[in-house]
Amino acid sequence: MLTTLSIKNYALIDSLQVDFNSGLTIITGETGAGKSILLGGLSLILGKRADLSSVKNPSKKCIIEATFDIANYKLKGLFKAEDLDYEPQTIIRREILPSGKSRAFINDTPVNLDSLQALGEKLLDIHSQHQTLQLTNDNFQFQVIDALAGNGNLLQNYSLQLGKYKALKYEFKNLQNQKIEAAKELDYNLFLLKELEEANLVDGEMELLEEEYETLNNIEEISERLAATHELLNSQEIGVIPHLTEAKNQLSKLADFSANYNSVFERITSCVIELDDVFTVIEELQESLEADPNRLNTVNLKLQVLHNLMQKHTTSDISELIQIRDALSEKVSITENLDSVIAQKESEVSSLENELNALAVKVSENRIKAIPGLIGQLEELLSILGMPNARFKVELVPSNTFLNNGKDDLKFLFSANKGGQFNELKKAASGGELSRIMLAIKSILTNYTQLPTIMFDEIDTGVSGEISNKMASIMQQMSKTMQVFTITHLPQIAAKGDTHYKVFKEDVDDVTQTQLKRLNQDERIVEIAQMLGGINMSDSAIEHAKQLLN
Repeated sequence: MLTTLSIKNYALIDSLQVDFNSGLTIITGETGAGKSILLGGLSLILGKRADLSSVKNPSKKCIIEATFDIANYKLKGLFKAEDLDYEPQTIIRREILPSGKSRAFINDTPVNLDSLQALGEKLLDIHSQHQTLQLTNDNFQFQVIDALAGNGNLLQNYSLQLGKYKALKYEFKNLQNQKIEAAKELDYNLFLLKELEEANLVDGEMELLEEEYETLNNIEEISERLAATHELLNSQEIGVIPHLTEAKNQLSKLADFSANYNSVFERITSCVIELDDVFTVIEELQESLEADPNRLNTVNLKLQVLHNLMQKHTTSDISELIQIRDALSEKVSITENLDSVIAQKESEVSSLENELNALAVKVSENRIKAIPGLIGQLEELLSILGMPNARFKVELVPSNTFLNNGKDDLKFLFSANKGGQFNELKKAASGGELSRIMLAIKSILTNYTQLPTIMFDEIDTGVSGEISNKMASIMQQMSKTMQVFTITHLPQIAAKGDTHYKVFKEDVDDVTQTQLKRLNQDERIVEIAQMLGGINMSDSAIEHAKQLLN
Protein backbone atom coordinates (compact mmCIF):
# COMPACT_ATOMS: atom_id res chain seq x y z
CA MET A 1 0.00 0.00 0.00
CA LEU A 2 1.00 3.61 -0.55
CA THR A 3 2.17 5.02 2.78
CA THR A 4 3.91 8.29 1.89
CA LEU A 5 3.92 10.67 -1.06
CA SER A 6 6.33 13.58 -1.47
CA ILE A 7 6.16 16.04 -4.40
CA LYS A 8 8.55 18.95 -4.95
CA ASN A 9 8.54 21.53 -7.74
CA TYR A 10 5.82 19.88 -9.81
CA ALA A 11 3.06 21.84 -11.62
CA LEU A 12 1.42 24.05 -8.95
CA ILE A 13 3.03 22.16 -6.08
CA ASP A 14 6.06 23.77 -4.47
CA SER A 15 6.51 21.18 -1.74
CA LEU A 16 4.06 18.59 -0.48
CA GLN A 17 4.40 15.58 1.78
CA VAL A 18 1.53 13.44 2.98
CA ASP A 19 1.09 10.12 4.77
CA PHE A 20 -1.68 7.68 3.89
CA ASN A 21 -3.43 4.89 5.80
CA SER A 22 -5.09 1.67 4.75
CA GLY A 23 -8.83 1.49 4.08
CA LEU A 24 -10.87 3.92 1.97
CA THR A 25 -9.22 7.31 1.40
CA ILE A 26 -11.33 10.17 0.00
CA ILE A 27 -9.87 13.07 -2.01
CA THR A 28 -12.13 16.05 -2.74
CA GLY A 29 -11.65 19.57 -4.00
CA GLU A 30 -13.09 22.08 -6.39
CA THR A 31 -12.59 21.65 -10.12
CA GLY A 32 -9.15 22.95 -11.04
CA ALA A 33 -7.84 22.72 -7.48
CA GLY A 34 -5.14 20.27 -8.56
CA LYS A 35 -6.46 16.74 -8.14
CA SER A 36 -5.14 15.90 -11.60
CA ILE A 37 -1.72 17.14 -10.47
CA LEU A 38 -1.66 14.41 -7.81
CA LEU A 39 -2.54 11.81 -10.43
CA GLY A 40 0.12 13.18 -12.77
CA GLY A 41 2.75 12.90 -10.06
CA LEU A 42 1.73 9.34 -9.24
CA SER A 43 1.79 8.47 -12.95
CA LEU A 44 5.46 9.49 -13.06
CA ILE A 45 6.10 7.08 -10.20
CA LEU A 46 4.46 4.37 -12.31
CA GLY A 47 6.80 5.00 -15.24
CA LYS A 48 5.03 7.60 -17.37
CA ARG A 49 7.40 9.65 -19.54
CA ALA A 50 8.47 12.96 -17.99
CA ASP A 51 7.74 16.37 -19.48
CA LEU A 52 9.78 19.44 -18.51
CA SER A 53 6.69 21.63 -19.04
CA SER A 54 5.14 20.10 -15.91
CA VAL A 55 7.99 21.33 -13.71
CA LYS A 56 7.03 24.36 -11.59
CA ASN A 57 10.44 26.05 -11.66
CA PRO A 58 12.43 24.82 -14.69
CA SER A 59 15.71 25.95 -13.12
CA LYS A 60 15.31 23.47 -10.25
CA LYS A 61 15.02 19.72 -10.00
CA CYS A 62 11.55 18.19 -9.68
CA ILE A 63 11.38 15.24 -7.25
CA ILE A 64 8.47 12.87 -6.70
CA GLU A 65 8.93 10.13 -4.14
CA ALA A 66 6.53 7.46 -2.88
CA THR A 67 6.93 4.82 -0.19
CA PHE A 68 5.04 1.54 -0.48
CA ASP A 69 4.53 -1.18 2.11
CA ILE A 70 4.93 -4.32 -0.02
CA ALA A 71 5.53 -6.94 2.67
CA ASN A 72 2.38 -8.89 1.67
CA TYR A 73 2.68 -8.45 -2.11
CA LYS A 74 4.94 -11.46 -2.89
CA LEU A 75 7.23 -9.40 -5.11
CA LYS A 76 10.64 -10.83 -4.19
CA GLY A 77 10.74 -12.71 -7.50
CA LEU A 78 10.14 -9.51 -9.48
CA PHE A 79 12.88 -7.67 -7.56
CA LYS A 80 15.28 -10.54 -8.26
CA ALA A 81 14.36 -10.60 -11.95
CA GLU A 82 14.98 -6.85 -12.19
CA ASP A 83 18.22 -7.15 -10.15
CA LEU A 84 16.91 -4.86 -7.41
CA ASP A 85 17.34 -4.88 -3.64
CA TYR A 86 14.10 -6.00 -2.02
CA GLU A 87 12.85 -3.89 0.88
CA PRO A 88 9.45 -4.38 2.62
CA GLN A 89 9.24 -0.58 2.69
CA THR A 90 10.13 0.20 -0.91
CA ILE A 91 10.86 3.76 -2.02
CA ILE A 92 10.35 4.85 -5.62
CA ARG A 93 11.82 8.21 -6.64
CA ARG A 94 11.50 10.07 -9.92
CA GLU A 95 13.55 13.16 -10.74
CA ILE A 96 13.16 15.59 -13.64
CA LEU A 97 16.32 17.62 -14.14
CA PRO A 98 16.44 21.20 -15.49
CA SER A 99 17.98 19.76 -18.65
CA GLY A 100 14.73 17.89 -19.30
CA LYS A 101 16.26 14.49 -18.60
CA SER A 102 14.63 12.28 -16.00
CA ARG A 103 15.96 9.64 -13.63
CA ALA A 104 14.21 6.91 -11.70
CA PHE A 105 15.28 5.00 -8.60
CA ILE A 106 13.91 2.00 -6.72
CA ASN A 107 15.39 1.77 -3.23
CA ASP A 108 18.15 4.15 -4.44
CA THR A 109 19.08 1.87 -7.36
CA PRO A 110 18.87 3.60 -10.77
CA VAL A 111 16.34 1.90 -13.07
CA ASN A 112 14.92 2.40 -16.55
CA LEU A 113 11.24 3.09 -17.25
CA ASP A 114 10.55 -0.54 -18.17
CA SER A 115 11.61 -1.69 -14.70
CA LEU A 116 9.63 1.13 -13.12
CA GLN A 117 6.51 0.18 -15.06
CA ALA A 118 6.96 -3.52 -14.23
CA LEU A 119 6.95 -2.75 -10.51
CA GLY A 120 4.50 0.16 -10.66
CA GLU A 121 1.67 -1.89 -12.13
CA LYS A 122 1.96 -4.26 -9.16
CA LEU A 123 1.66 -1.41 -6.66
CA LEU A 124 -0.86 1.13 -7.91
CA ASP A 125 -3.82 1.01 -10.29
CA ILE A 126 -5.09 4.45 -11.30
CA HIS A 127 -8.60 3.96 -12.63
CA SER A 128 -9.72 6.81 -14.84
CA GLN A 129 -12.32 7.21 -17.57
CA HIS A 130 -9.56 6.33 -20.06
CA GLN A 131 -8.70 3.15 -18.18
CA THR A 132 -12.24 1.81 -18.60
CA LEU A 133 -11.18 1.08 -22.20
CA GLN A 134 -9.18 -1.75 -20.69
CA LEU A 135 -12.53 -3.45 -20.15
CA THR A 136 -12.91 -3.92 -23.90
CA ASN A 137 -9.50 -5.60 -24.15
CA ASP A 138 -9.53 -9.38 -24.56
CA ASN A 139 -6.45 -9.85 -22.37
CA PHE A 140 -8.09 -8.01 -19.46
CA GLN A 141 -11.32 -9.96 -19.89
CA PHE A 142 -9.38 -13.22 -19.81
CA GLN A 143 -7.52 -12.06 -16.69
CA VAL A 144 -10.86 -11.52 -14.94
CA ILE A 145 -12.26 -14.91 -15.95
CA ASP A 146 -9.01 -16.72 -15.12
CA ALA A 147 -8.87 -15.08 -11.67
CA LEU A 148 -12.31 -16.50 -10.87
CA ALA A 149 -11.41 -19.83 -12.52
CA GLY A 150 -8.27 -20.20 -10.40
CA ASN A 151 -6.17 -20.72 -13.53
CA GLY A 152 -3.08 -18.93 -12.20
CA ASN A 153 -0.79 -21.98 -11.75
CA LEU A 154 -2.18 -23.73 -14.83
CA LEU A 155 -1.51 -20.69 -17.03
CA GLN A 156 1.95 -20.26 -15.56
CA ASN A 157 2.78 -23.87 -16.48
CA TYR A 158 1.09 -23.45 -19.88
CA SER A 159 3.16 -20.32 -20.59
CA LEU A 160 6.36 -22.15 -19.65
CA GLN A 161 5.53 -25.11 -21.90
CA LEU A 162 4.41 -22.81 -24.71
CA GLY A 163 7.82 -21.15 -24.67
CA LYS A 164 9.50 -24.55 -24.97
CA TYR A 165 7.04 -25.57 -27.71
CA LYS A 166 7.76 -22.47 -29.80
CA ALA A 167 11.51 -23.02 -29.41
CA LEU A 168 11.15 -26.66 -30.48
CA LYS A 169 8.97 -25.72 -33.45
CA TYR A 170 11.60 -23.17 -34.47
CA GLU A 171 14.34 -25.81 -34.24
CA PHE A 172 12.17 -28.29 -36.19
CA LYS A 173 11.55 -25.76 -38.97
CA ASN A 174 15.25 -24.91 -39.11
CA LEU A 175 16.14 -28.60 -39.41
CA GLN A 176 13.70 -29.00 -42.29
CA ASN A 177 15.19 -25.97 -44.06
CA GLN A 178 18.65 -27.26 -43.27
CA LYS A 179 17.78 -30.60 -44.86
CA ILE A 180 16.63 -28.89 -48.06
CA GLU A 181 19.81 -26.81 -48.27
CA ALA A 182 22.06 -29.68 -47.19
CA ALA A 183 20.64 -31.97 -49.87
CA LYS A 184 21.71 -29.44 -52.49
CA GLU A 185 25.28 -29.38 -51.14
CA LEU A 186 25.66 -33.03 -50.18
CA ASP A 187 27.24 -34.31 -53.43
CA TYR A 188 29.77 -31.49 -53.55
CA ASN A 189 30.61 -31.87 -49.86
CA LEU A 190 31.09 -35.62 -50.31
CA PHE A 191 33.49 -34.97 -53.21
CA LEU A 192 35.53 -32.49 -51.16
CA LEU A 193 35.56 -34.79 -48.14
CA LYS A 194 36.72 -37.77 -50.23
CA GLU A 195 39.64 -35.71 -51.60
CA LEU A 196 40.74 -34.69 -48.13
CA GLU A 197 40.33 -38.16 -46.63
CA GLU A 198 42.31 -39.80 -49.47
CA ALA A 199 45.15 -37.35 -48.76
CA ASN A 200 45.63 -39.03 -45.33
CA LEU A 201 46.37 -35.68 -43.72
CA VAL A 202 48.77 -35.66 -40.77
CA ASP A 203 49.48 -32.45 -38.88
CA GLY A 204 53.13 -31.40 -39.34
CA GLU A 205 53.71 -33.89 -42.19
CA MET A 206 54.41 -31.15 -44.76
CA GLU A 207 57.73 -30.15 -43.24
CA LEU A 208 58.90 -33.77 -42.96
CA LEU A 209 57.99 -34.51 -46.57
CA GLU A 210 59.73 -31.39 -47.85
CA GLU A 211 62.88 -32.33 -45.91
CA GLU A 212 62.79 -35.91 -47.24
CA TYR A 213 62.27 -34.61 -50.79
CA GLU A 214 65.30 -32.30 -50.56
CA THR A 215 67.43 -35.21 -49.30
CA LEU A 216 66.35 -37.69 -51.96
CA ASN A 217 66.54 -35.12 -54.74
CA ASN A 218 70.17 -34.12 -53.83
CA ILE A 219 71.54 -37.47 -52.73
CA GLU A 220 74.63 -37.47 -54.99
CA GLU A 221 75.80 -34.05 -53.78
CA ILE A 222 75.12 -35.00 -50.16
CA SER A 223 77.09 -38.25 -50.55
CA GLU A 224 80.06 -36.47 -52.13
CA ARG A 225 80.26 -33.79 -49.51
CA LEU A 226 79.88 -36.23 -46.61
CA ALA A 227 82.77 -38.32 -48.08
CA ALA A 228 84.93 -35.21 -48.43
CA THR A 229 84.18 -34.21 -44.87
CA HIS A 230 84.96 -37.77 -43.70
CA GLU A 231 88.38 -37.57 -45.41
CA LEU A 232 89.19 -34.15 -43.94
CA LEU A 233 88.36 -35.31 -40.45
CA ASN A 234 90.15 -38.65 -40.27
CA SER A 235 92.68 -39.03 -43.13
CA GLN A 236 96.15 -40.04 -41.92
CA GLU A 237 97.76 -37.39 -44.11
CA ILE A 238 95.41 -34.42 -43.78
CA GLY A 239 92.78 -35.48 -41.21
CA VAL A 240 91.96 -33.09 -38.44
CA ILE A 241 91.28 -35.73 -35.82
CA PRO A 242 94.73 -37.53 -35.98
CA HIS A 243 96.53 -34.18 -35.82
CA LEU A 244 94.34 -32.95 -33.02
CA THR A 245 94.87 -36.22 -31.14
CA GLU A 246 98.64 -35.82 -31.47
CA ALA A 247 98.37 -32.24 -30.13
CA LYS A 248 96.36 -33.56 -27.16
CA ASN A 249 99.05 -36.17 -26.43
CA GLN A 250 101.77 -33.50 -26.47
CA LEU A 251 99.86 -31.26 -24.08
CA SER A 252 99.08 -34.14 -21.74
CA LYS A 253 102.76 -34.19 -20.77
CA LEU A 254 102.54 -30.54 -19.71
CA ALA A 255 99.20 -30.72 -17.87
CA ASP A 256 100.80 -31.40 -14.51
CA PHE A 257 103.19 -28.43 -14.74
CA SER A 258 100.59 -25.69 -14.16
CA ALA A 259 96.87 -24.88 -14.23
CA ASN A 260 97.28 -22.96 -17.48
CA TYR A 261 98.70 -26.02 -19.33
CA ASN A 262 96.04 -28.23 -17.78
CA SER A 263 93.28 -25.84 -18.94
CA VAL A 264 94.51 -25.92 -22.54
CA PHE A 265 94.79 -29.71 -22.34
CA GLU A 266 91.20 -30.08 -21.15
CA ARG A 267 89.90 -27.80 -23.89
CA ILE A 268 91.69 -29.67 -26.68
CA THR A 269 90.46 -32.95 -25.19
CA SER A 270 86.89 -31.62 -25.44
CA CYS A 271 87.50 -30.73 -29.08
CA VAL A 272 88.76 -34.27 -29.81
CA ILE A 273 85.71 -35.82 -28.14
CA GLU A 274 83.32 -33.51 -30.05
CA LEU A 275 85.02 -34.16 -33.41
CA ASP A 276 84.97 -37.91 -32.77
CA ASP A 277 81.22 -37.64 -32.18
CA VAL A 278 80.75 -35.58 -35.35
CA PHE A 279 82.78 -38.12 -37.29
CA THR A 280 80.57 -40.97 -36.00
CA VAL A 281 77.40 -39.09 -37.03
CA ILE A 282 78.85 -38.46 -40.53
CA GLU A 283 79.58 -42.16 -40.91
CA GLU A 284 76.00 -43.00 -39.85
CA LEU A 285 74.62 -40.47 -42.34
CA GLN A 286 76.76 -42.02 -45.08
CA GLU A 287 75.47 -45.48 -44.24
CA SER A 288 71.84 -44.29 -44.22
CA LEU A 289 72.11 -42.67 -47.63
CA GLU A 290 70.41 -44.65 -50.35
CA ALA A 291 69.12 -43.47 -53.69
CA ASP A 292 65.41 -44.35 -54.04
CA PRO A 293 63.77 -42.92 -57.19
CA ASN A 294 60.46 -44.57 -56.37
CA ARG A 295 60.32 -42.98 -52.91
CA LEU A 296 61.34 -39.62 -54.40
CA ASN A 297 58.44 -39.85 -56.83
CA THR A 298 56.01 -40.83 -54.05
CA VAL A 299 57.06 -37.90 -51.87
CA ASN A 300 56.87 -35.51 -54.79
CA LEU A 301 53.34 -36.64 -55.67
CA LYS A 302 52.19 -36.34 -52.04
CA LEU A 303 53.60 -32.81 -51.84
CA GLN A 304 51.82 -31.84 -55.04
CA VAL A 305 48.51 -33.18 -53.64
CA LEU A 306 48.97 -31.22 -50.41
CA HIS A 307 49.92 -28.00 -52.23
CA ASN A 308 46.93 -28.35 -54.54
CA LEU A 309 44.56 -28.90 -51.60
CA MET A 310 45.94 -25.91 -49.69
CA GLN A 311 45.55 -23.74 -52.77
CA LYS A 312 42.04 -25.05 -53.39
CA HIS A 313 40.89 -24.42 -49.84
CA THR A 314 42.96 -21.25 -49.38
CA THR A 315 44.91 -22.55 -46.40
CA SER A 316 48.51 -22.16 -45.29
CA ASP A 317 49.14 -25.48 -43.54
CA ILE A 318 47.83 -29.01 -43.08
CA SER A 319 46.20 -28.26 -39.69
CA GLU A 320 43.74 -25.93 -41.45
CA LEU A 321 43.00 -28.63 -44.04
CA ILE A 322 42.29 -31.06 -41.19
CA GLN A 323 39.82 -28.57 -39.68
CA ILE A 324 38.05 -28.26 -43.03
CA ARG A 325 37.99 -32.05 -43.43
CA ASP A 326 36.48 -32.50 -39.95
CA ALA A 327 33.89 -29.77 -40.57
CA LEU A 328 32.90 -31.37 -43.88
CA SER A 329 32.72 -34.77 -42.20
CA GLU A 330 30.39 -33.37 -39.53
CA LYS A 331 28.26 -31.59 -42.13
CA VAL A 332 27.95 -34.74 -44.26
CA SER A 333 27.21 -36.81 -41.17
CA ILE A 334 24.51 -34.39 -40.05
CA THR A 335 23.01 -34.39 -43.54
CA GLU A 336 23.01 -38.17 -43.73
CA ASN A 337 21.50 -38.45 -40.22
CA LEU A 338 19.14 -35.49 -40.58
CA ASP A 339 16.08 -37.64 -41.17
CA SER A 340 16.46 -39.37 -37.81
CA VAL A 341 17.18 -36.05 -36.08
CA ILE A 342 14.10 -34.48 -37.68
CA ALA A 343 11.99 -37.48 -36.69
CA GLN A 344 13.22 -37.20 -33.09
CA LYS A 345 12.50 -33.47 -33.02
CA GLU A 346 9.05 -34.04 -34.54
CA SER A 347 8.32 -36.55 -31.80
CA GLU A 348 9.36 -34.03 -29.13
CA VAL A 349 7.14 -31.36 -30.72
CA SER A 350 4.20 -33.77 -30.82
CA SER A 351 4.69 -34.79 -27.19
CA LEU A 352 4.82 -31.18 -26.02
CA GLU A 353 1.83 -30.35 -28.21
CA ASN A 354 -0.19 -33.05 -26.45
CA GLU A 355 0.87 -31.67 -23.07
CA LEU A 356 -0.12 -28.14 -24.12
CA ASN A 357 -3.47 -29.35 -25.41
CA ALA A 358 -4.17 -31.06 -22.10
CA LEU A 359 -3.32 -27.87 -20.18
CA ALA A 360 -5.41 -25.74 -22.56
CA VAL A 361 -8.40 -28.09 -22.14
CA LYS A 362 -8.15 -27.84 -18.34
CA VAL A 363 -7.86 -24.04 -18.54
CA SER A 364 -10.91 -23.91 -20.80
CA GLU A 365 -12.94 -26.22 -18.55
CA ASN A 366 -12.19 -24.02 -15.53
CA ARG A 367 -13.22 -20.93 -17.49
CA ILE A 368 -16.52 -22.51 -18.54
CA LYS A 369 -17.26 -23.33 -14.89
CA ALA A 370 -16.35 -19.81 -13.74
CA ILE A 371 -18.32 -17.82 -16.35
CA PRO A 372 -21.81 -18.29 -14.86
CA GLY A 373 -20.56 -17.15 -11.45
CA LEU A 374 -18.88 -14.09 -12.98
CA ILE A 375 -22.01 -13.16 -14.92
CA GLY A 376 -24.22 -13.63 -11.84
CA GLN A 377 -22.01 -11.47 -9.61
CA LEU A 378 -21.65 -8.78 -12.27
CA GLU A 379 -25.37 -8.52 -12.95
CA GLU A 380 -26.15 -8.48 -9.23
CA LEU A 381 -23.67 -5.67 -8.53
CA LEU A 382 -24.75 -3.65 -11.56
CA SER A 383 -28.37 -3.93 -10.50
CA ILE A 384 -27.34 -2.37 -7.18
CA LEU A 385 -25.47 0.31 -9.15
CA GLY A 386 -28.58 1.36 -11.07
CA MET A 387 -28.29 -0.95 -14.06
CA PRO A 388 -31.02 -3.54 -13.29
CA ASN A 389 -31.37 -4.60 -16.90
CA ALA A 390 -27.68 -5.14 -17.53
CA ARG A 391 -26.99 -8.56 -19.04
CA PHE A 392 -23.79 -10.30 -20.05
CA LYS A 393 -23.05 -13.13 -22.40
CA VAL A 394 -19.57 -14.64 -22.29
CA GLU A 395 -18.69 -17.18 -24.96
CA LEU A 396 -15.52 -19.20 -25.35
CA VAL A 397 -14.78 -20.24 -28.91
CA PRO A 398 -12.20 -23.03 -29.33
CA SER A 399 -9.15 -21.99 -31.33
CA ASN A 400 -6.94 -24.19 -33.46
CA THR A 401 -3.94 -22.11 -32.46
CA PHE A 402 -1.96 -22.08 -29.24
CA LEU A 403 -2.52 -18.56 -27.88
CA ASN A 404 -0.57 -16.93 -25.09
CA ASN A 405 -3.24 -17.93 -22.53
CA GLY A 406 -4.69 -21.15 -23.91
CA LYS A 407 -6.73 -22.15 -26.95
CA ASP A 408 -9.85 -20.02 -26.49
CA ASP A 409 -11.13 -16.98 -28.32
CA LEU A 410 -13.43 -14.84 -26.19
CA LYS A 411 -16.67 -13.04 -26.89
CA PHE A 412 -17.57 -10.75 -23.99
CA LEU A 413 -20.99 -9.32 -24.92
CA PHE A 414 -23.21 -6.85 -23.09
CA SER A 415 -26.75 -5.52 -23.22
CA ALA A 416 -27.77 -2.54 -21.07
CA ASN A 417 -31.50 -2.64 -21.73
CA LYS A 418 -34.21 -5.23 -21.33
CA GLY A 419 -34.81 -6.98 -24.63
CA GLY A 420 -31.77 -5.26 -26.15
CA GLN A 421 -29.34 -6.92 -28.49
CA PHE A 422 -26.06 -8.22 -27.13
CA ASN A 423 -23.03 -6.44 -28.53
CA GLU A 424 -19.36 -5.83 -27.77
CA LEU A 425 -18.77 -3.80 -24.62
CA LYS A 426 -17.16 -0.88 -26.44
CA LYS A 427 -20.23 -0.60 -28.68
CA ALA A 428 -22.97 -1.40 -26.17
CA ALA A 429 -21.89 0.49 -23.02
CA SER A 430 -21.55 4.22 -22.42
CA GLY A 431 -18.61 5.75 -20.56
CA GLY A 432 -20.59 5.92 -17.31
CA GLU A 433 -21.75 2.34 -17.70
CA LEU A 434 -18.19 1.17 -18.38
CA SER A 435 -17.06 2.90 -15.18
CA ARG A 436 -19.68 1.06 -13.13
CA ILE A 437 -18.86 -2.24 -14.83
CA MET A 438 -15.17 -1.73 -14.03
CA LEU A 439 -16.00 -0.96 -10.40
CA ALA A 440 -18.07 -4.14 -10.21
CA ILE A 441 -15.27 -6.21 -11.75
CA LYS A 442 -12.63 -4.77 -9.43
CA SER A 443 -14.92 -5.46 -6.49
CA ILE A 444 -15.35 -9.08 -7.57
CA LEU A 445 -11.61 -9.52 -8.16
CA THR A 446 -10.78 -8.54 -4.58
CA ASN A 447 -12.27 -11.89 -3.52
CA TYR A 448 -10.02 -13.90 -5.82
CA THR A 449 -6.67 -12.17 -6.18
CA GLN A 450 -4.35 -9.70 -4.47
CA LEU A 451 -4.96 -6.34 -6.14
CA PRO A 452 -2.61 -3.35 -5.82
CA THR A 453 -3.68 -0.06 -4.33
CA ILE A 454 -6.45 1.32 -6.51
CA MET A 455 -7.27 4.95 -7.13
CA PHE A 456 -10.68 5.74 -8.67
CA ASP A 457 -10.65 9.06 -10.47
CA GLU A 458 -14.21 10.46 -10.47
CA ILE A 459 -15.72 7.07 -11.22
CA ASP A 460 -19.01 8.53 -9.95
CA THR A 461 -19.34 11.03 -12.83
CA GLY A 462 -22.96 11.19 -14.00
CA VAL A 463 -24.22 9.01 -11.14
CA SER A 464 -27.22 9.91 -8.97
CA GLY A 465 -27.10 10.29 -5.22
CA GLU A 466 -28.63 6.90 -4.41
CA ILE A 467 -26.39 5.03 -6.84
CA SER A 468 -23.36 6.89 -5.56
CA ASN A 469 -24.23 5.64 -2.09
CA LYS A 470 -24.17 2.08 -3.42
CA MET A 471 -20.87 2.78 -5.17
CA ALA A 472 -19.41 4.04 -1.92
CA SER A 473 -20.55 0.90 -0.11
CA ILE A 474 -18.85 -1.28 -2.71
CA MET A 475 -15.60 0.71 -2.44
CA GLN A 476 -15.87 0.57 1.34
CA GLN A 477 -16.21 -3.21 1.16
CA MET A 478 -13.19 -3.42 -1.19
CA SER A 479 -11.12 -1.33 1.23
CA LYS A 480 -11.37 -4.05 3.88
CA THR A 481 -8.86 -6.15 1.95
CA MET A 482 -6.96 -3.48 0.00
CA GLN A 483 -6.10 0.21 0.00
CA VAL A 484 -8.63 2.25 -2.00
CA PHE A 485 -8.47 5.92 -3.00
CA THR A 486 -11.33 7.73 -4.67
CA ILE A 487 -11.43 11.24 -6.07
CA THR A 488 -15.05 12.34 -5.91
CA HIS A 489 -17.46 15.26 -6.15
CA LEU A 490 -20.30 13.42 -4.40
CA PRO A 491 -20.91 13.87 -0.67
CA GLN A 492 -22.44 10.40 -0.33
CA ILE A 493 -19.13 8.84 -1.36
CA ALA A 494 -16.97 11.32 0.52
CA ALA A 495 -18.76 10.49 3.76
CA LYS A 496 -17.89 6.79 3.51
CA GLY A 497 -14.13 7.27 3.70
CA ASP A 498 -11.92 6.23 6.58
CA THR A 499 -9.68 9.19 5.78
CA HIS A 500 -10.50 12.42 3.94
CA TYR A 501 -8.07 14.77 2.14
CA LYS A 502 -8.92 18.06 0.49
CA VAL A 503 -7.02 19.48 -2.49
CA PHE A 504 -7.10 23.25 -2.66
CA LYS A 505 -5.27 26.23 -4.08
CA GLU A 506 -3.86 29.11 -2.12
CA ASP A 507 -1.79 32.17 -3.00
CA VAL A 508 1.60 32.38 -1.29
CA ASP A 509 3.67 35.50 -2.06
CA ASP A 510 1.48 36.18 -5.10
CA VAL A 511 2.09 32.66 -6.41
CA THR A 512 -0.71 30.12 -6.65
CA GLN A 513 0.10 26.77 -5.09
CA THR A 514 -1.77 23.49 -4.74
CA GLN A 515 -1.99 22.01 -1.26
CA LEU A 516 -3.34 18.74 0.16
CA LYS A 517 -4.74 18.68 3.67
CA ARG A 518 -6.03 15.87 5.83
CA LEU A 519 -9.38 16.87 7.32
CA ASN A 520 -10.43 16.27 10.91
CA GLN A 521 -14.03 15.46 11.78
CA ASP A 522 -15.22 19.09 11.99
CA GLU A 523 -13.46 19.96 8.73
CA ARG A 524 -15.07 16.95 7.06
CA ILE A 525 -18.49 18.16 8.14
CA VAL A 526 -17.81 21.57 6.57
CA GLU A 527 -16.40 20.03 3.35
CA ILE A 528 -19.32 17.65 2.89
CA ALA A 529 -21.86 20.39 3.75
CA GLN A 530 -20.29 22.58 1.05
CA MET A 531 -20.46 19.67 -1.38
CA LEU A 532 -24.16 19.41 -0.54
CA GLY A 533 -25.17 23.06 -0.53
CA GLY A 534 -22.35 25.19 -1.86
CA ILE A 535 -19.98 27.64 -0.21
CA ASN A 536 -22.81 29.30 1.78
CA MET A 537 -23.73 26.37 3.98
CA SER A 538 -27.19 26.13 5.45
CA ASP A 539 -27.93 24.53 8.80
CA SER A 540 -29.74 21.73 7.00
CA ALA A 541 -26.67 21.07 4.87
CA ILE A 542 -24.52 20.80 7.98
CA GLU A 543 -27.04 18.45 9.62
CA HIS A 544 -27.20 16.38 6.45
CA ALA A 545 -23.39 16.19 6.39
CA LYS A 546 -23.33 14.96 9.99
CA GLN A 547 -25.94 12.32 9.17
CA LEU A 548 -23.92 11.10 6.20
CA LEU A 549 -20.79 10.87 8.31
CA ASN A 550 -22.64 8.94 10.97
